[in-house]
Amino acid sequence: MIQLKGYRANLDRGVSRSVETLWLLTRLVAFLLPVPFPSRIRCTILRCFGAKIGSGVIIRSGVSISFPWRLTVGDHVWIGEGVQILSLASVQIESNTCISQQAYLCTGSHRFDLPTFDLVTKPIVIREGCWVTARCFVAPGVTIGPNSMCAAGSVILKDVPPNTTVIGNPARIKVQS
Repeated sequence: MIQLKGYRANLDRGVSRSVETLWLLTRLVAFLLPVPFPSRIRCTILRCFGAKIGSGVIIRSGVSISFPWRLTVGDHVWIGEGVQILSLASVQIESNTCISQQAYLCTGSHRFDLPTFDLVTKPIVIREGCWVTARCFVAPGVTIGPNSMCAAGSVILKDVPPNTTVIGNPARIKVQS
C-alpha cells in the first residue's frame, strides 16, 4: 500500500526554478496554444532551452515537452499534434523519424511495490527511420530499433527490435500473413 503523505519526488530538474518557470510560460504560448507558429520558431525556442534539434524538424501545435534540456532530435523528424514528451530522463529521437498525433513518450514511473512510491526515470531512444504512430505509449527505458513501426494505439513496454512492426497492448511483434 502506497503512503503518499509526505511524498517527495527525488528528481534533479536539471535547471533552476526560474529557467523552468520561463520554459513553462514559453511552452504555453509557443507550443500548447493552437497558434500556427512555424516549426523553425519552435525549434529555435527549444534550442534556446538546451534541446539539441537537427535540421528539417517539423513540430506541430499542442506538443508538450516537459524538460527540453533533456531532448535530442535528429534531422528531418516530424512530431505531430498533441504529442507528449515527459522528459524526466533523456529522450533521443534519431533522424528520419515520425512521432504521430497524441503519442506519449514517458520516461518516468513509480515503484508501486514500495510504500514510498519512489520515482523511477529511464531514458527513451527512438532509432533512425522509425514511425511511432498515433496514440502510442512508449514506456520508460524503451529503445525502438531502426526502421521499426509501432502501430496505432500500441503500448510499448519493451525494446523493439530493428526492422519490426509491433502492435497491441502490450505491443507484440506483428506476424506477416
